[in-house]
Amino acid sequence: MPDAPSPASRFLAAAWRALGGGEAWLGRIEISGSGDLPSAFAVADLAAASIGAAALAVAERAASATSRPPNAVVDRRLASLWFGFSLKPQGWTLPPVWDPIAGDYPAADDWIRLHTNAARHRAAALAALGCVGERDAVAAAVRGWRADALEAAIVARGGCAAVMRSLAAWADHPHGRAVAAEPLVLFDKREVFGPASGPIDPTRPLAGVRVLDLTRILAGPVATRFLAAYGADVLRIDPPDWDEPSVAPEVTLGKRCARLDLAEPGGRERFLALLGQADVIVHGYRPGALDALGLGEVERRRARPGLVDVSLDAYGWSGPWAGRRGFDSLVQMSAGIAEEGMRRFGKDKPTPLPVQALDHAAGYLLAAAAVRGLSERAASGAGSSRRLSLARVAALLASERAEANGAFAPAGEADYAPEIEATDWGPARRFAPPAAVEGAPMRWARPAGRLGAAPPVW
Repeated sequence: MPDAPSPASRFLAAAWRALGGGEAWLGRIEISGSGDLPSAFAVADLAAASIGAAALAVAERAASATSRPPNAVVDRRLASLWFGFSLKPQGWTLPPVWDPIAGDYPAADDWIRLHTNAARHRAAALAALGCVGERDAVAAAVRGWRADALEAAIVARGGCAAVMRSLAAWADHPHGRAVAAEPLVLFDKREVFGPASGPIDPTRPLAGVRVLDLTRILAGPVATRFLAAYGADVLRIDPPDWDEPSVAPEVTLGKRCARLDLAEPGGRERFLALLGQADVIVHGYRPGALDALGLGEVERRRARPGLVDVSLDAYGWSGPWAGRRGFDSLVQMSAGIAEEGMRRFGKDKPTPLPVQALDHAAGYLLAAAAVRGLSERAASGAGSSRRLSLARVAALLASERAEANGAFAPAGEADYAPEIEATDWGPARRFAPPAAVEGAPMRWARPAGRLGAAPPVW
């Protein structure tokens, strides 16, 4: 009697089918290695499966230029490690990831998480609380609120917060039901034809592909980092005043990073000119935000017929919270993941995943969606759009509980690639690539660099 499929195999099959991939490709990938990240959910399986889906998409694209379809392999351990920080600075340190008042707080009746890394989100939380920006003062103010009332007050001011809900409560919530009804990947093929990106080199399957990156922390930058690993020319565009000092060394690998003010006519026109020469756009703006800048879907397709348009939001594309600001850690609170971790491990506070798995998994699925869009355009000439959300990825993860976690040893010397990466911040080591496509090694042509260091040109 054959063995039952593993959680990784089930995740991979669900993702690949949602991406529109052919069933035969599922037989061309191997997931090797062992070990489980400590979690109530099958996080290591999700890591292997999402990276596997992206690798399969690259193999599929390479197959159009080879006599035999290539196979792919994903290392489960390395995939899990890449779901954390892949970078190990040599003689320098990264700044803290979290703002001092960000985190989980007990309210009068339940737990709530405040996300205050962005200055405007910090200001919104403090305005709702009516206190100074010191952790003790915030904790005291939060205790005077019901959690759901505080969540609503912060969100109404343009901030980011999430009450801790159970899996059952989320399943009964109007928005939880809306997310559950959405497909993992929302797909819309546009009969708007345009030029493909040229001949395919099976050793660098994305060479010659131009990718405009309008994403920030963390899923979108993970997606475009993966695309750069197979040769894509990734141009990241940030506003004049934006920085991500704690994660830029992690996610700018392989990219050129420029700045444009899309709210200004000159910046918008320059962006449209860049878009006119792009093959793919990956964006993580909230629904309607690009429309407000005069860069909605109609304008994007007019600028570049045949565009492969891939986007992400936090809470999904339908339901009462569609368009709500959010991040991985907040979705974990809303969707029952942090509460399940607390309950499973007998903790007295929210217990999130050991890594930001929703961000990373969504990132690799975005990359897979982009590459599949390119393959379909090469066959038909038609552009397409694909949309994903952190909340729907959370629903996928929540479908596979981890019954027991095996040992997962800390990263060691054997996990790192031998090369020294000359980042803009100093020398660093990276984990070895987590995936391999036969005949097409995963490698980056550029080290990580500072935001805004490049001009906005192809």
